[in-house]
Amino acid sequence: MRADRPPSTFPARCALSTCALAGAAAHIGPAGTWLAPVRRVLFPALDGRGHPEHIALTFDDGPDRASTPYFLDALDRLAVRATFFVLGRALLEAPETGRELAARGHEVAVHGWDHRRPWCPTPLRDLRELRRTAEAVTVVCGSRPRWYRPPYGVLTGGRWAAARHVGLRPVLWSAWGREWEAGATARTVVGNVGRDLRGGGTVLLHDTDRAAAPGSWRVTLQALPELVERCRRQGLTVGPLRDHGIAG
Repeated sequence: MRADRPPSTFPARCALSTCALAGAAAHIGPAGTWLAPVRRVLFPALDGRGHPEHIALTFDDGPDRASTPYFLDALDRLAVRATFFVLGRALLEAPETGRELAARGHEVAVHGWDHRRPWCPTPLRDLRELRRTAEAVTVVCGSRPRWYRPPYGVLTGGRWAAARHVGLRPVLWSAWGREWEAGATARTVVGNVGRDLRGGGTVLLHDTDRAAAPGSWRVTLQALPELVERCRRQGLTVGPLRDHGIAG
């Protein structure tokens, strides 16, 4: 080999590529839990599986001063308490609604700072924003949150690690209404939830159209009494995650 010939950079490029692939896998790999069959079989606690005679009722994306109060009134009429996964930015925009959530006996949990997609690894920002949201919930609502559900249900490696560091327990859902879709009706919401409604399940709904089709929250509100009545006809109690008895 000639003395003036530069050494090959191929091993270094391979090492960098391997590190990049490993980093991408660590980031995206855990997001496979978004798939319901994966959660149901391998991660029942993440699927929100609790006491077989209980249904956990949860709402995402609020609080929203234009829509959330209607849900609070409806839940009062139904004598039901629920868990609200709030966005930190939304909570600081409507702190009076956040305080009302807690005052009416509902559980307040963390949905993240805002509703963005997590395609790129941002571990430091994930940690900073989850901590900031948890602190906002504690200050505004008067209690330390226990649960975390990431936007879109995409639980990346960074978000999972950040949640554990902040002391939050990730939980997704086992049944959802898909009411965020354009064209959804109260009937389709009840049907979507009903297909996967089992004792011990966790139901995902939304109390705002912040990340959904305009006006979709009205569809959810119309469907809510029938959903609760369907659970009760099956002998199931409806309540928040704190009463759900998730193991693990």
